[in-house]
Amino acid sequence: MDEETARTHLISVVMPVFDGEKFLQLSLPALIKMLERGEIIEVFVVDDGSHDRSARIAADLGARIIRTEGRKGVAAARNLGVEYATGDIIWFVDADVVVHEDAARIISNNFSNPEVTAVFGSYDDSPLEQNFLSQYKNLVHHYYHQQGSRKASTFWARCGAVRKESFQDVGGFDAEMYKLPGIEDIELGYRLRAAGYNIRLAPELQGQHLKLWHAWNLLHTDIFQRAIPWSRLILERSMIVNDLNIGVSERWRAALAGILALGLLGAAIRLVPWSLPAGLLLLVPVANWPLFRFFRQRKGSLFAIAATLYHQVYYLYSLGAFAWAWIETTVLKPRMPVKAP
Repeated sequence: MDEETARTHLISVVMPVFDGEKFLQLSLPALIKMLERGEIIEVFVVDDGSHDRSARIAADLGARIIRTEGRKGVAAARNLGVEYATGDIIWFVDADVVVHEDAARIISNNFSNPEVTAVFGSYDDSPLEQNFLSQYKNLVHHYYHQQGSRKASTFWARCGAVRKESFQDVGGFDAEMYKLPGIEDIELGYRLRAAGYNIRLAPELQGQHLKLWHAWNLLHTDIFQRAIPWSRLILERSMIVNDLNIGVSERWRAALAGILALGLLGAAIRLVPWSLPAGLLLLVPVANWPLFRFFRQRKGSLFAIAATLYHQVYYLYSLGAFAWAWIETTVLKPRMPVKAP
């Protein structure tokens, strides 16, 4: 990075952590090397009430430690880190993400455009964990972020940067609403866009994801920490956009998955012939061909078949989450008694 860029863009890294000692030994060294090269000016690890040796390990590796008063949640931890940061660019990195060597340079290059307020990237296509669900989850994320509009409609804080002044102007992350990691960054992105700020998706800005996904934590995270809160946010603010995994084509594919599920149920109770869901099942790889082809290129045909079929399950619980949020906002909420002041 040239001296002019370094003077113009002072990048502070803020990394929240809760019981992440097994990740920090892998994720922090890449950032410390950037610090030594002068590409960033400081690395703050915000220890959000960890019970393990996260803070000690981070300090030994060269990070500066900030501690919350008990466990406050990832949104509050990031906000606290921003208060201490001295750079004009805040780069949020999660403890389970190993950023690529060129990440800081990519961020600096994007902020050389004064109209860019925030920039984010994606997980790469080589997650650490090799089990099916970890591979599926990370490859789906990578696919959507590589295909998304460069003029983004939201923000992603697992590896994303924002101008400090703009971040503070909109009030930072909503730490009261979002105690657990989920859509706190999406909601921040909506407020940034509503305030007139520009957000850029930089697909070349990548990091390796270290998280192990299994059935329980994947379903719980996807449904209760992402799908339902995001659906509520969309309905409350009328902000459904044609981008990433909620684009128009994705809604049609989700509808097909829903019809397929109804067809299977109807055939099981003998309301419709089995030929109906069988025909719909044949449409699945056709409707999802770009994603299927991506899976096949990365992991082979068998994985592509299994992952594409599982993706229909993802569509189903996403539909269910949206339906529940709609019931909440249009049926249950209007009937809730209003408390007297």
